[in-house]
Amino acid sequence: MMARSRRTWRDVDGERIEGTWRHAFVRNGDRHYLTDLFIYADGLVDCWGLVTLDEFAAKLASGWVATELPDGAEASAFHVATWKFAEPQAALTADMLYGEVLDEIDRLNNRPDSTARCLAAVDVFLDQQDEDSRAAVRAAYHAIPEHLRIYALGDMDRRDWPLRVLAAGPGNPYSWQDEDKLVSKKEHAAALRYFEGLRRQRRAAPTPAEPAETSIVISHTNHTVPGGWPENPGILVLRNEFPAPVTVGAQIHPSVADAYEAVAANVPAQARTAVMAELLRLKFAQHPELAETLTATGTARLVYADSSAFWGQHSTEGRNWLGRLLELVRSELAVPDHDLFTSLNLVPE
Repeated sequence: MMARSRRTWRDVDGERIEGTWRHAFVRNGDRHYLTDLFIYADGLVDCWGLVTLDEFAAKLASGWVATELPDGAEASAFHVATWKFAEPQAALTADMLYGEVLDEIDRLNNRPDSTARCLAAVDVFLDQQDEDSRAAVRAAYHAIPEHLRIYALGDMDRRDWPLRVLAAGPGNPYSWQDEDKLVSKKEHAAALRYFEGLRRQRRAAPTPAEPAETSIVISHTNHTVPGGWPENPGILVLRNEFPAPVTVGAQIHPSVADAYEAVAANVPAQARTAVMAELLRLKFAQHPELAETLTATGTARLVYADSSAFWGQHSTEGRNWLGRLLELVRSELAVPDHDLFTSLNLVPE
């Protein structure tokens, strides 16, 4: 089980990306190296090189990140020891390790992990007690990495027994691994009482304070559909495609996206982030009502949903530069008499 107190980070363009790590074997040639596997909040995994989740899955499938340890294979812990495996017993399968990594990424982003999602499904079942909600519990239970299921309830006396009973239902096998043992009505009633007791304890516990910061996702929208943008676009006004005309010099562009396409072609690639920042400043300077929407986001982290790995963030991957630039402009708007115009010669004439 991962040690969740193991925290690390990496720096990306001055932004700290939180991470954690665990031991793992990397197979290089005929030798297995005991090393550290680093998992980061943006969905990248370092297994002797940063890779995406899909690439990490491929590394697991190929055996580069090794969960099968052949008898007699050579192994090494750098500058500590070398040895050969003798009747090794691997603690994880590739699926288990991949599930751990997904859970860690969720926790690093303050999202519910597979265990939390399962317990949320249990709460729904307690209210509805129908077979659809039971099926949701069963699916969520099986989504927890197999070796972590016994820790899901934090109860080392019962382990995951109440979850297995509830997920199966009366008259059904406890699990596909235990097809001959069926859940009795008495056992099912006991599991229901167990979870009802847990829920009463949670409701009686003091409510934790809300976190100081939250994240707001500025979703992508297809504005070419019939009817165009919503009548009340809300946070969508922060999208670059939103039709808020931007005056740059003597030119009027229909939106920041159009302005960037026209202006960025004439500047060096390394200056394009600065160009985007200035165009956002112009947008909100020229449209105070949109600036109010931006400042109303408070101190929340802004996530610009986009397929571009540089400008946006898709799922947990991407550098989210547009979200970060919006946060920058928001902080500038909060400073009285701040000069929103920089020295990039984009000030309207």
